[in-house]
Amino acid sequence: MSDARLDDIRRDMRASCAQRIVVGISGASGALIGVRLLAALRRLRTHETHLIVSASGAITAAQELGMTRGDLESLADVVYNVRDIGAAVASGSFITAGMVIAPCSMKTLAGVANGFADNLLTRAADVMLKERRRLVLVARETPLNLAHLRNMTHATEMGAIVMPPVPAFYAHPKTIEDVVDHTVGRILDLFGIEHREIAQRWSGLADEFAQRRAGDDQ
Repeated sequence: MSDARLDDIRRDMRASCAQRIVVGISGASGALIGVRLLAALRRLRTHETHLIVSASGAITAAQELGMTRGDLESLADVVYNVRDIGAAVASGSFITAGMVIAPCSMKTLAGVANGFADNLLTRAADVMLKERRRLVLVARETPLNLAHLRNMTHATEMGAIVMPPVPAFYAHPKTIEDVVDHTVGRILDLFGIEHREIAQRWSGLADEFAQRRAGDDQ
């Protein structure tokens, strides 16, 4: 086999491997964000999803959504035990497009920000940072104390994107799902994934008021 052909095969393999996204669900409130993200990725079929759910994440999903761990895992292509520190995603040689932790608890944020990779969730995030891959932390807490703020700063300085799920009221959401789907859409944007999760993108005040006038005239 020629060297050129080998290069083509290696390039195809790298491209295929890059179409993986690791999704983590930790114990913060907002399990619906992770669930809707997994559902969107399954619907879009652009990436293979690799899921890690913490013990607290499973409890929160049960309390907020009435979902079992099995229900969560059924939404992903590949599932890992959070205690399996030897899993594929624990190594930088396992190539992915990046990772999202949604929601991201303050405990998980602290682990990521301080390199405390004591389980697969924080180890996988640590891999993203050391390999300079995209890491999005959907940090879910309010109000914030100084430790939270400093951990967000540390994570950002290392290359992570801290993305609190702030409602976009300019989009005039009507349901909780509208609010969550906008957040999911913004996450997908950060990975360059085309989607329709955001029903109405901001196009400026002129367009906003023009649409209102058009509606009034009808």
